[in-house]
Amino acid sequence: MMSQFDEKVQLYMDASKELGLKLSEDLITGVAKSLGPSIYLADASLVSSSDKEELERVKANFLVKKLGLADGPALDDAIAGVIDQLGSSNRQKHRVLFYALLTVKFGKEGDFK
Repeated sequence: MMSQFDEKVQLYMDASKELGLKLSEDLITGVAKSLGPSIYLADASLVSSSDKEELERVKANFLVKKLGLADGPALDDAIAGVIDQLGSSNRQKHRVLFYALLTVKFGKEGDFK
């Protein structure tokens, strides 16, 4: 029987394949672990790409604090690129996939080993 965590990782893997994202299971698992219990909360497990404050939080809390990147236009461009990759009309933008794609964009996969 799969644990609740394993079920979530499987959900993200399936969504990644469906969207053609080519994300590794190791990266998805690492990002999911780093997000802790928030992946089980309906609202917190998704990114609302139409909410400017939400996107600012992604930038400040994930890109700057977690990945250690310097704030600047490149971060906004990366976030916009990920929104395009996941599909702007896609209402289910899983935070794990969103963060995993940003991680790959900045070559920070090693942070989640």
